[in-house]
Amino acid sequence: MTPPEHQPQPSATDAGPWDLLIAGGEVVDPGAGLRGALDVAVAGGRVAAVGPGLDRSRATRTIDATNRIVTPGLVDLHTHAYWGVTYWGIEPDPISARTGVTTWLDVGSAGAYTWPGFRRYVAEPARTRIFALLNLSSIGLVAPSWEFANPDYCNVDLAQTIVEANRDLILGIKARIDGNTTRGVGIRPLELARELADRVGLPLMTHIGSGPPALAEVAPLLRPGDVLTHCFTGGDMRILDPDGKVNPAIKRLQERGLILDIGHGAGSFSYDVAEALLDQGVLPDVISSDIHQISVQGPMFDLPTTLSKFLNLGMSLPDVIERATSRPAAAMRRPDLGSLAPGSVADLALFRIEDGDFTFRDVAMAARPGTRRLVNTLTLIGGEELERVPEPPLAPWAVRPAHQRLGGESP
Repeated sequence: MTPPEHQPQPSATDAGPWDLLIAGGEVVDPGAGLRGALDVAVAGGRVAAVGPGLDRSRATRTIDATNRIVTPGLVDLHTHAYWGVTYWGIEPDPISARTGVTTWLDVGSAGAYTWPGFRRYVAEPARTRIFALLNLSSIGLVAPSWEFANPDYCNVDLAQTIVEANRDLILGIKARIDGNTTRGVGIRPLELARELADRVGLPLMTHIGSGPPALAEVAPLLRPGDVLTHCFTGGDMRILDPDGKVNPAIKRLQERGLILDIGHGAGSFSYDVAEALLDQGVLPDVISSDIHQISVQGPMFDLPTTLSKFLNLGMSLPDVIERATSRPAAAMRRPDLGSLAPGSVADLALFRIEDGDFTFRDVAMAARPGTRRLVNTLTLIGGEELERVPEPPLAPWAVRPAHQRLGGESP
């Protein structure tokens, strides 16, 4: 255990007995400046106190976190949770319980026509905290792709109406921009998504992969606070120039506040690109999973596995955890999440770090060795454990690409 770096001040919720004490673990919460052998007390669904050697007699219940890493509940900035209605959607709660992800941002599964069902049947019943980016396309991601192929689906006025009525859950706008999605329409959908985001005053998340359009057409439409997801894609819209250097326009945008998000998924993470960018000091601002019906089968698997890949690429544990807690929460404009600061909601995750000889793969199945991986052992939302239950069967169309059907590559 490392010594505490920061001794937090008790909050108003520190009065009276605690419902729960998580004792004996090593807290890693860079966003709140908390690191070291610290206990975490919970009362009324919020963090009541954080500090070394808290009084166990004050707690109704104690969880022994010895030899565990204690973090804020992970915040996954790129997910697809619209199970049963869209091609990609997967049910959140069973996955959250085994991964430590307590907040999912669903990015564009729902468009204006399908939003009411997403709200009522997915976001509201879930124990996982679920927010969304609204797809500019009014049909969202019902099919695998093509949502922008028909410009008639780009109804900016209708999308604005939906956003204004649902600002508690809709935190931004999503546009997938690649050759398959746009099917010859060009950059026009992104121009309209930019207009929508500006009208409602919310960030825009843009997905890139293989064009057309080209990255040079996308970059001028990005603003500080926007999110460029699949930032380490190996597709021809990659942010590496042909000479292997980071694209200067994207680098300037990142310096001005553009958020580079991994969004691993089933087709959007390249080790070659990642290693080249990390060698140049270009780190992702956020590490997200792009978890869906295909990627959950591997080689992405889940957010802890994705974080483990970056640990084994040389990033530190605090840097990795920060990019899956406070940083995505800030990108969502929800600083109340992804934190263990006293007074925060008591969303927590416990992990062990396994040492061994592991093999991790990118979406092309390129392999890299690793010696450490993060394994979740407990997930709490609002101070209550999320029960581990069987995950529902995958959809009949959820078949991995042929090149990813290799044996012996489970995390």
